Amino acid sequence: MSAETTGASYAAAGVDIEAGDRAVELMKEWVKKTQRPEVLGGLGGFAGLFDASALKRYERPLLASATDGVGTKVDIARQMGVYDTIGHDLVAMVMDDIVVCGAEPLFMTDYICVGKVHPERVAAIVKGIAEGCVLAGCALVGGETAEHPGLLGPDDFDVAGAGTGVVEADRLLGADRIRKGDTVIAMAASGLHSNGYSLVRHVLLNQAGLALDARIEEFGRTLGEELLEPTKIYSLDCLALTRTAEVHAFSHVTGGGLAANLARVIPDGLHAIVDRATWTPAPIFDLVGRTGSVERLELEKTLNMGVGMIAIVPEESTDVALATLADRGVESWVAGEITDRGDHETGAELINDYAV
Repeated sequence: MSAETTGASYAAAGVDIEAGDRAVELMKEWVKKTQRPEVLGGLGGFAGLFDASALKRYERPLLASATDGVGTKVDIARQMGVYDTIGHDLVAMVMDDIVVCGAEPLFMTDYICVGKVHPERVAAIVKGIAEGCVLAGCALVGGETAEHPGLLGPDDFDVAGAGTGVVEADRLLGADRIRKGDTVIAMAASGLHSNGYSLVRHVLLNQAGLALDARIEEFGRTLGEELLEPTKIYSLDCLALTRTAEVHAFSHVTGGGLAANLARVIPDGLHAIVDRATWTPAPIFDLVGRTGSVERLELEKTLNMGVGMIAIVPEESTDVALATLADRGVESWVAGEITDRGDHETGAELINDYAV
């Protein structure tokens, strides 16, 4: 072996530690914007610290946790070269699950996996996560960026996150609170959110061959811009609702569609009826269905069809609930009601055709 021959190295294997360090430096300012008083220490520790003594004000605090990703929507971001919105989606997918039980979001951690660390790209992703955390009212206390050369292409990436919230035990929301006669209130989605992108990409990009930079008249913007519309973060809106009105349950409409997710919070013996005629889905849903000849049932099992969150409230709280959401700029409407369940009925059912 010659004197000039060198052994294997991490860098030669495709992992750039210096690029990772630069990414951490770039993201620090964004993480700082998410801090709550309970957060101890700064970015760079082995674990994020949250002062649990803040929970002493609760009689019986219940911790709620959730974890999620954003699916193949990341591939749209990669193709568009837009990295600062996908973080909103991640926070929404995690924290809007947590708030369903009435829990206040406390803190979140993220995991970003890349084929090659591009510091500015990683920082842009974290910027989006941090902005989402601010909208959800939670702190971003830590995360991990992993470089996987050979498994992912240089421009490929994926994101995941986990979050924690807290709710007073006697204020826990869910199926046991729901009663016959309750009102089903729908909150409008901002778009496709972060579910069903395997179907959407297959239909619009693979089958139809549409270009992401193609301007779509119904959208008033390009297809790519429509597909990257960030998922609505409802956390603080839902918490505000619990303070002004009696709320029995929430349902976050994600994978599986409206009926399946609503059924998850409906108790045995009761039935949720949602009237499609109370709203008109945004043009993107029609484009996917029409372009791919996708049957309506398949669309409804895959996409949110324009409803991102459901609140179930007593009939007498309906007006206050709608007024609260309107004051917060959340489009909402009465979409249905809770009835007795018939012999052949499931937990939730969609009736009638969509409004036109």
